[in-house]
Amino acid sequence: MRLALYQPDQAGNFGTILRLAACLGVPVDVIEPCGFPWSDRALKRAGMDYAEIASVTRHSDWSAFEARLEGRLVLMTTRGALPLPAAGFEAADTVMMGSESIGAPAEVHARADMRVRIPQAAGTRSLNIAVAAGIALGEALRQTGGWPPVTG
Repeated sequence: MRLALYQPDQAGNFGTILRLAACLGVPVDVIEPCGFPWSDRALKRAGMDYAEIASVTRHSDWSAFEARLEGRLVLMTTRGALPLPAAGFEAADTVMMGSESIGAPAEVHARADMRVRIPQAAGTRSLNIAVAAGIALGEALRQTGGWPPVTG
């Protein structure tokens, strides 16, 4: 299981997602450009000490990411036809989140093997991307038995 971020543009959300991924032992793919400066100082501020623990692979653009993609691409999107409870995840899936401001472009939607939405109450538009990543990744790990072992 992997988590991919398509051109993230909010450093705070990025840091929260890095912390999530580090705690769950899930590698993160970042498709650039990012909407914030990529520096050790910025990442440390955004992700606290978890930025050092997280396994992050940077891709210069969509084409570079797509060339290295293994397994299925599962796009989390408010325009997804498949509700999360009906989605069937596989251990080799990459769960992708679009950018906070524009989501994912048409070429990413077209390439996705599944386009999944998180059901929401009527009258609501979208979840925070870090919250949505946590919900989606939690369900994917539950289905595939990919949670880290319980310690302590």
